Amino acid sequence: MDGTRNNGSWLCLAGIGLLPLVAIASNTASEPFDSREATIDGVYNTLFSGITACRDVVSSFLSRIEAFSPAINSIISLHPNALTIADDMDARISTGNVTSSLFCIPVLFRIIMIFRGAIILGKTNLHELALEGLTVSSLGGQIINPYDFTRTPGGSSGGTGAAIASSFAVFGTGSDTVNSLRSPAKALISRAGIIPVSYTQDAIGPIARNVKDLAVALTVMASTGFDPLDNTTGLRPPSLFGTGYAKDVIGGSLQGLRFGLLEGMFNWTPSYETTPANDVMNYMISVLQKAGVVIVPITETLYNCTELSSSMDVQASEIRESMDAYLQMHSLNGSSPSPFRRLYSSGKFLAIPNLYSFKLDAIIYPEQKNLAVKIGSPSQIGRNGILAALTGFPVVTVPADFSPPTDHAPIGVPIGMEILGLPWRLSKAGMKGLLSSRIASFRPVTAPPSTDP
Repeated sequence: MDGTRNNGSWLCLAGIGLLPLVAIASNTASEPFDSREATIDGVYNTLFSGITACRDVVSSFLSRIEAFSPAINSIISLHPNALTIADDMDARISTGNVTSSLFCIPVLFRIIMIFRGAIILGKTNLHELALEGLTVSSLGGQIINPYDFTRTPGGSSGGTGAAIASSFAVFGTGSDTVNSLRSPAKALISRAGIIPVSYTQDAIGPIARNVKDLAVALTVMASTGFDPLDNTTGLRPPSLFGTGYAKDVIGGSLQGLRFGLLEGMFNWTPSYETTPANDVMNYMISVLQKAGVVIVPITETLYNCTELSSSMDVQASEIRESMDAYLQMHSLNGSSPSPFRRLYSSGKFLAIPNLYSFKLDAIIYPEQKNLAVKIGSPSQIGRNGILAALTGFPVVTVPADFSPPTDHAPIGVPIGMEILGLPWRLSKAGMKGLLSSRIASFRPVTAPPSTDP
């Protein structure tokens, strides 16, 4: 089980209705702004230099969604007033009334949050009740991996992941109970209102194509501070309130940092599914060593996902109580079975069978022991997210490389590496250094061939 949550009814977004995908298609047209691989800085460079208007930016993303989203099935609905909001922002630009750090930035949501100034394009698909990593639901169907149409995108935030990889928005949101999101968000961002799986393990955060955009989104998402509806937000040290994570992206050095390598998080049995992940991790280890990182092997048998999941995973113990409370929230629209037992047995639910001691700055390991599984597989096997979920430590997943190309995957399947840091020390081990442009540029994110005209 895994976690991306739907904040209330999928047809409601901060009180504004969402329309099916086709409702906005007739209003889109070819625009001069190029949304492919667009970043926050890129949008602002064209917007505030007068090269393009906010409406052009939004129209470009909507046109791209119209053209390519049906093939990967990543978006459930679009905001019917996105272009109207863009027009209002253009009027504000003309009067100098621009006050938000995300002004006119197009975003997609799995978790509904209010981003000051951002333009919400729509809502992404997810796995049914966020309980698996295949990203297939009774409402939205199966999401397709844009790099390989025979594979799942992972999940349960696979809709957001596939959409952002395909440049349908600048960034998006998701949530995580074991492996769905892989973002540095726990205790920084309130989880109130999301569909809960585990009070202990749930976290939410952003998904982006580059580190700076991720840091900007995280800064905004964490700016709300303490939320009485989620007391884990009270764990954040007062000194971190108002932290701007983007400032740590520029510069930094890896020289002398010590990274633990969890050898129990690998599957060394050779196969087409596992060998590419191992090869990519070996490559990344060599890159880090050349940059001055000291790699410390960690061989304790405890540190493997099978052992951790079987002995410490608390989802099964916590989901019933959390879901019962969620289903009784007055803010939910429409009707839904309550308690959770009734929902599960209703027939409408799509069920899938089944640092300190080493003086380390961070721990690294493959995000998954194998490639994302094929569509039709019973489960998303081989994932290593349980360690971060159980400890609550900040974790970031970065693109490491691709598997060898095949007929189904012309440029290969993306393979990720996780970087687990110490609590409240994300800037040192996460954003500053390894996630700086210095390292991120070794393997830039490559657009899926299926969405590159």
